[in-house]
Amino acid sequence: MLQPTDRDLIVGIANSDAEALRGLYDRHADRVYNTALTYLQNTTDAEEVSQDVFTKVWRSAAGFKAESQVTTWLYRITVNTSLTALKKRQKRKMFGMIHSGHDPPDFHHPEAKMEEREENKALFAAIYGLPDRQKTAFVLSYVEELPRQQVADVMGLSLKAIEGLLMRAKKSLRNKLATRA
Repeated sequence: MLQPTDRDLIVGIANSDAEALRGLYDRHADRVYNTALTYLQNTTDAEEVSQDVFTKVWRSAAGFKAESQVTTWLYRITVNTSLTALKKRQKRKMFGMIHSGHDPPDFHHPEAKMEEREENKALFAAIYGLPDRQKTAFVLSYVEELPRQQVADVMGLSLKAIEGLLMRAKKSLRNKLATRA
C-alpha cells in the first residue's frame, strides 16, 4: 500500500481528517521538536511549541499553497512559533515573572554525544545569543542541515541574503567561542 505524500496529508487535514494530522505528526514531530528545542533550549517549551505548530497546521492547512514543500512550510511555522515563544520568555523575564540563573539556559541537546557535551553547551549558548535572523539561518543550515535554497524559502529571503546571514553568524560564533577558550 502506498504511503500518502505530505501534500496528500495536508489535503486530508484541510478536510478535517484527524488521521491525516496523525500521519503528518508521526512523520515530522521529531524534526519540529528538535528545531524548537534548538531555539528554546528547554524541553518543556519545545514540547509546547511542537503542539502549537501542529495546532496551527490543523487550523491553516486549507490555506497551504503548494508553492513550497510541506517541510518548508512546517519549518517556517516552527521557526516563527519558536521565536514568538522566545520573545514571550524574554518579556516575562523583563517583568520579573521568571527568575533564571542561566541566560542562556544551561542546555544539553539530547542528541549530543557525552564526550562533546561541554563543547556543545558552549556552542548552543553562543547560538542562543545570535540575532534572530542569523540564528534561524544557522540553525536551519547547520543543525537541521537543510539545503540553502530551502532555508531561503523558509525565511522568505534570497539565497544571497542567507549566505550573508551565515557568514555573519559564523563570524559571531567564532568570536564568542574564542573568548570562552
